[in-house]
Amino acid sequence: MSATSATFASAAASHKPRRIADIFSQAEIAELTQRSDLQGAWSVGSNWLAIAACFTAMALYPHPLVLLIGTLLIAGRQLGLAILQHEGAHGTLFRSRWTNEILVDWLCARPVWQNVSKYRKHHIQHHIHTGSDSDPDITLHKDFPISKKSLMRKFARDIVGYTGLKAIIGLIMMDMGLIRWTVANDIERLPQQGRTPWNKLATLLGNSAGMLLTNAALFGMLWATGHAWLYAFWVLAYVSPLQLFLRIRSIAEHGCMQRTADVFLNTRTTLANWLARITVAPHYVNYHTEHHLMASVPCYRLKRMHAMLRQKGLVTPAAGYGEVMTLAVAAA
Repeated sequence: MSATSATFASAAASHKPRRIADIFSQAEIAELTQRSDLQGAWSVGSNWLAIAACFTAMALYPHPLVLLIGTLLIAGRQLGLAILQHEGAHGTLFRSRWTNEILVDWLCARPVWQNVSKYRKHHIQHHIHTGSDSDPDITLHKDFPISKKSLMRKFARDIVGYTGLKAIIGLIMMDMGLIRWTVANDIERLPQQGRTPWNKLATLLGNSAGMLLTNAALFGMLWATGHAWLYAFWVLAYVSPLQLFLRIRSIAEHGCMQRTADVFLNTRTTLANWLARITVAPHYVNYHTEHHLMASVPCYRLKRMHAMLRQKGLVTPAAGYGEVMTLAVAAA
């Protein structure tokens, strides 16, 4: 287990009602925590192959329906890149630290305006404080359940791009050093004494350079094929359906769960059918109870971990995303 994985595992374990050793044997733990460069490479490579396939189909058949489906699928793969960044931050996607931190940062995080190092610093606090008011991600789900009208308004804002535009403004402000870096909805303004406009601009360019370079590379490849116009759909996917998928994912993971230190009660695993897997639940992210139970398990082994927990009678069959969204408004 890498130092990063061990840090996450020990942090999360401090809040578990039982020790991992009371649930799994040493042989089972070794099986579940084994990292594979081959599976890690397939996770990253297949994600980008899917994006390439979407762009190819959209270029060959630029029918409005194809463009719509392609945009939705690209948004699902953008979420997939964010999930793989999450794995890299945990040190679980590949065997080596360099691959998890550098390769994943540039191939997965930067193209979707994220940063493995910054994300790790934020995310470890989520694992330590899950189920409490100190969870830095609590603003993503604390208000649920809500009324059906309120949820539909949130979904509408996601679809029309309002949420995405707000997210981009927030990312600019974070990269400029105006507000604290976060993936949640809270805003903490940072002191600006002595900072000049040029200093803020330099900070913005320095922090966003990775995003600008990787997106320029993507645009350049599309331009080289004679289809630079397709980059607009990468941006559209990011601004609109991705924000909807992120919201559904965050509600499913911790929304309407108990404020308790018990991982079986503060985190939810959700059944993902084929549609969910290509949109809101890429790379086994739906096995979220399992991830919080033992954060050192790579995403490609979470399904196996879930089966083990089922065999031990520790988890019950999971509800689907539709049922969870109903639960998010049922008691409002």
